Amino acid sequence: MPHDPTLERLLSFLQRSPTPWHATQNMVQRLEQAGYRHLDETQPWSLSPGDRIVVTRNDSSVIALQLPESGLDALRMIGAHTDSPGLRLKPNAPIIGRNWLQLGVEVYGGALLAPWFDRDLGLAGRVHVRRNDGRLQGVLINVDRPVATVPSLAIHLDREANNGRALNAQTQMAPVFLQGGEHNDLQRLIKRWLYEQHKLENVDILDFELCLYDTQPPACIGVDGELIASARLDNLLSCFIGMEALLDCDGSQGAVLVATDHEEVGSASTSGAQGPFLADVLRRVHAQLGSEGEEGWIRLIQSSRMISCDNAHALHPNFVDKHDPAHGPAINGGPVIKVNANQRYATNSTTSALFRDICHEVGVPVQTFATRADMGCGSTIGPITATQLGVPTLDVGVPQWAMHSIRETAGSKDPGYLIRALIAFLNRRALD
Repeated sequence: MPHDPTLERLLSFLQRSPTPWHATQNMVQRLEQAGYRHLDETQPWSLSPGDRIVVTRNDSSVIALQLPESGLDALRMIGAHTDSPGLRLKPNAPIIGRNWLQLGVEVYGGALLAPWFDRDLGLAGRVHVRRNDGRLQGVLINVDRPVATVPSLAIHLDREANNGRALNAQTQMAPVFLQGGEHNDLQRLIKRWLYEQHKLENVDILDFELCLYDTQPPACIGVDGELIASARLDNLLSCFIGMEALLDCDGSQGAVLVATDHEEVGSASTSGAQGPFLADVLRRVHAQLGSEGEEGWIRLIQSSRMISCDNAHALHPNFVDKHDPAHGPAINGGPVIKVNANQRYATNSTTSALFRDICHEVGVPVQTFATRADMGCGSTIGPITATQLGVPTLDVGVPQWAMHSIRETAGSKDPGYLIRALIAFLNRRALD
């Protein structure tokens, strides 16, 4: 496969981002290296035309803005989300039984459970501690080696295993963690990892949010490297694509990248798309650089456009009947416009026409997805953001297989297609 720096950066980003907190940290670091200034929501802001700023909330959601040199009259927004379905530790996680320390888990989002069996699982997330000096501190840890597994039951003990047996998340998904372990071993090990990774010792662990994840690294696969295989492609792939486009645009227009947490569980949080994060940030920007008053705010939002980026269901060669015959996006066939008459996606003909025109200008193939009329349809941050903010919105995504699996698959050409289209969107002068 030819050397591709963009794919190399993508694989590295996926590998270093096992949780929403790590993904946000990695995005902020990359943006800061490119000259973006990290602002604190609790402090006063002083903004000037041409500024490049980045803001985070809950350490798991991020907004980056390229402010125009003059005239804050329209914003070109790209939206994504930082979270992915998976297994998260319960607060009182240790389970002792049959000489094994196991971990009590909760299923986060709509995860495909079967692929979690027999994987080499690492542990990562956020831990809050009380230091020796009495200060509270939150830090990220990443145990990037296999420390747990969810073993399958042998087929000899369950002859119906291949006949669609239901999985019980409470009784059958607890990973085995330590042979002969005791309840306090989890805390002991977390303290050891805190010292190894942050040199924190003699601390009190106050709370944590920890996720299990597959330690198998991302890879380009296929005879000619046609595919990308990785955990969390939904939706870190869109986060990466949006960040690449923002960093490569010419900076002439007002540009926004927003990547929020909790999409997989409904977005209803302070740091989710249903919360006030995006509106809070944009209102502060408008108050300093925009036209005066509420009328100026409404004019700004109605002159702006949002492209919500979240992966689309590619036509699966083994399950072609799961797609509408006229709406089966192909891997490596270009970005997919997602349409749903019942507003599960925010696309309408106006926003779709804009995107099709952009793709035509830069030579990017474009596809369309609509679900079968006899099947339910998922949703994205698109309709939520459109509802909360009132901004005209389009839903697009890179086609992929195995959405919500522990390891998903997308095409290696499609990220480049969507990056090219989004750069043209961010550089575009007229949005009507």
